[in-house]
Amino acid sequence: MQMTAEQSGTKYHLVTITVNGDPYTRAVKANTLLVNLLRDDLDLTGTKKGCELGDCGSCTVHLDGKPVNSCLVLALEADGREITTIEGVSQGSELDTIQKSFLENTAVQCGYCTPGMIMSAKALLERNPNPTELEVREAIAGNLCRCTGYVNIVKAILAAAEKQNKEQ
Repeated sequence: MQMTAEQSGTKYHLVTITVNGDPYTRAVKANTLLVNLLRDDLDLTGTKKGCELGDCGSCTVHLDGKPVNSCLVLALEADGREITTIEGVSQGSELDTIQKSFLENTAVQCGYCTPGMIMSAKALLERNPNPTELEVREAIAGNLCRCTGYVNIVKAILAAAEKQNKEQ
């Protein structure tokens, strides 16, 4: 049930979301994007704003476990749903396997695309723990990087998959 409030002629809607395991309720305008809610209202700035057109993938988060471009999702659409951002990938101060692998394989250069890449890679490894190089490249096809040739990024994702498979 959507609740609304009005302030100085602007209509606001209450949205309740769970982000990285924590519940939040916020009043948002109908045109508020999820990326803006995360960054501006919840101060989760690991999710980057890039093209704001859904082309670069720097704003990738998990919405109910699936990777989405948060610049294309209205905050209202996320009402009642679960969101994981890059801040929710690590366990406290312990980095996730995919995060460690990006560091170990020099898959980070300027770092702007890295949160989105990691979110796409994590979603891939959750649904396919043993991907081929082609499957990795397809999974990150929506994430643009201007600093690398993707070689170390692909290498890092494959190394993370191998490490996770050995641990299980």
